[in-house]
Amino acid sequence: MNDVGSSRYSSMQESELEVLAIAAIREHRNLIAADEAVYEQWTRASADPSVSAAVLKCLQDEYVARQKKSEAQQEVLSEIIDVLGYVPEIGADGED
Repeated sequence: MNDVGSSRYSSMQESELEVLAIAAIREHRNLIAADEAVYEQWTRASADPSVSAAVLKCLQDEYVARQKKSEAQQEVLSEIIDVLGYVPEIGADGED
């Protein structure tokens, strides 16, 4: 992880960082929800003997790709929060 002093976000104002953090948190929540939906679809398909191996492989590949995207986005979110110094409060429905 980047040192807070060398972060690409370290020159930003707190208000700008908070806006970025809130947007990144919302994006992360959306990615997690989408990841869970693909995982559930993959799990259901795995239990269905009529689903072809090709379809299962496609679902697995999509899930793995989504996990990598979520991991990269989590690193960005973590860097923003490290520089900001706190996690801004956000309502469960995305309301500030």
